[in-house]
Amino acid sequence: MKKVFGLIIVLFSVIALVSCKKEKVIKFAVQADSTPALEAIVAEFNKGDHGYKVEIVKMPNDSNQMRDNIITSLSSGSDDYDLVSMDVVWAGQFAAAGYLEPLDELIDDADWKISDFNNGSMASGKYSGKHFSLPYFPDLGFLYYRKDLVDATDSAKLASGNYTWNDLLTMAEKYATSSINGIVFQAIQNEGLICNFNEFSDNFADIENGLKLMKAFTDATFTPNDILTYDEAATHTAFLQGKAVFARNWPYMNGMVSSDESEITPEQVGYAPLPLGGTVGGWLVGINKNTDVMEGAKEFIQFFTGPKGQKINALKGSYIPGYNELLEDEEVLEANAILNSDAFQKALQTTIARPVSPNYAELSYDLQLAIHKYLAGDATLQATLTAIEEALDE
Repeated sequence: MKKVFGLIIVLFSVIALVSCKKEKVIKFAVQADSTPALEAIVAEFNKGDHGYKVEIVKMPNDSNQMRDNIITSLSSGSDDYDLVSMDVVWAGQFAAAGYLEPLDELIDDADWKISDFNNGSMASGKYSGKHFSLPYFPDLGFLYYRKDLVDATDSAKLASGNYTWNDLLTMAEKYATSSINGIVFQAIQNEGLICNFNEFSDNFADIENGLKLMKAFTDATFTPNDILTYDEAATHTAFLQGKAVFARNWPYMNGMVSSDESEITPEQVGYAPLPLGGTVGGWLVGINKNTDVMEGAKEFIQFFTGPKGQKINALKGSYIPGYNELLEDEEVLEANAILNSDAFQKALQTTIARPVSPNYAELSYDLQLAIHKYLAGDATLQATLTAIEEALDE
């Protein structure tokens, strides 16, 4: 009888031990990754002996639909998602609504500094003096140019970043021909217009001068007559077809230079940081304030956005690291050719965030409307300044 009783005790002990070791699930809401990077990061974390297992909850590829789904869940106080990936312009809204856990204490505990991460990404996730997100991967606006057409002196000036918008205006006119536009960029009434104006206006620090500068570019005889309809696709098409000397665009265009649709070669392309910094894009990661696995969520976000996770993201997916130390990592540099450009590295260090707002979608629309009307000649400078200032104050 004693032996049976002893066996029962042992059995219950084993069951209790197994129960204690059962992994708790961390649900990560994120769009599907077309590369192996995300799955590799999650698999590596799940190998650890920390008692947690991350499960990917694939969100719609349509960003607006994804945003709506996340808001519906978080606004109800649900813990359906423990971590969420966010477009950089969502973070302010989510933080203002109280959906996200502040991460400043986590950053301190990890012995990190804010400057360890991409500047624009961190600024995008800062609200009311606190940081509510860390970089998943940054994207950024910068300048492409035809280094086979631009002379060595101007090329060196561009690559150094020590030039002004007026310098670029002069260069665009200098190298334009009857068949090649001086410069192309995004001036259509959409989010791309806000990104470009952010760059012209020194991160909205000098709105009046930014408006004047951008209008000088859009009105110039060496930009396309329909520049006010140009989005990213029109920009890359013009540049890849050899119809523009300079082009402001995002890193994705660099991969297209090597494609069959490009009429120019990688050897003909140079890079430069924009004069006052390039608008940051990309995605961030934050923690649901109502998660029931807070410690695990913090452990995973630290792994995901720190050097280990970001290196996997760079090597497996060719994503730009949001953790700055990796920008000098030999394996990362080998996996992503554009990072070998000193000029592109400079651009990464000077990224700027768009205005952080709890109502960013409405703000962006109002700004787009006001700026585009001015560029089209349908509103005065003073009326536009008033409209922009009112939108920013709301």
